[in-house]
Amino acid sequence: MKVLIVFAHPEPTSFGGSLLDRGAGALRAAGHQLEVSDLYAMGFNPVASADDFTQRRFPDALQYDREQKHASAHHAFSDDIQAEIDKLRACDMLILQFPLWWFSMPAIMKGWIDRVFVNGLVYGSGRRFDAGGMKGRRAMVSITTACYPGMVEHDGLLAHLDINLWHLQHGTLAYAGFGVLAPFAAWSIHYTTPEKRAEYLDDYAARLTGIEGESPMPMHPLEDFGKDWRLKPGIAPRTIGHRRALEQAR
Repeated sequence: MKVLIVFAHPEPTSFGGSLLDRGAGALRAAGHQLEVSDLYAMGFNPVASADDFTQRRFPDALQYDREQKHASAHHAFSDDIQAEIDKLRACDMLILQFPLWWFSMPAIMKGWIDRVFVNGLVYGSGRRFDAGGMKGRRAMVSITTACYPGMVEHDGLLAHLDINLWHLQHGTLAYAGFGVLAPFAAWSIHYTTPEKRAEYLDDYAARLTGIEGESPMPMHPLEDFGKDWRLKPGIAPRTIGHRRALEQAR
């Protein structure tokens, strides 16, 4: 299996860096081919701009998603974007690893998604969910966080982890066509013991060693929705976002 890890942490000696190294070693030991995009180490530019294209369809005003579609058809992306697109399209599995900041990813990783998940290849022209451009591939989110596990349970202070990650796991990865695996989380990194951090490293290595046999979390195929873009009558909500929305509507 070809695995792409996209890693975003500003400190190479962080626990996140240790988690990256341990996970990478486990994947290689299991016989997988591995590519790593360490965004901070690469100096990756997260800012979308007109410089992302070597030719333009709309030169008078930047329409970023439409320029992406044009560039997808005419091989007109800047070299740094094209290099990441090539890695993405070559992988069988994508792992996004980052510290959870403000219930989301660091800005540099959001910029990677904005610039690399391009219209015309990943999404657009009917490419979404089980018809997305990344269909047949799998993805997983791996986070480190300062919060405690109880904070992100169903009745937790910060709401369930899957709600916090809904925008990414459903709105980005599943939308792009990935089968999304359950996330990995290492909790309360600054406040836990060295023994617990070592346990997290062991757990992550074990998880990635057997990752090829995991099944994705349930998501709705497009056929579950009617012409009004709503779940058809009789279709039970399968995701936490749909379940919560239905509960609020009652």
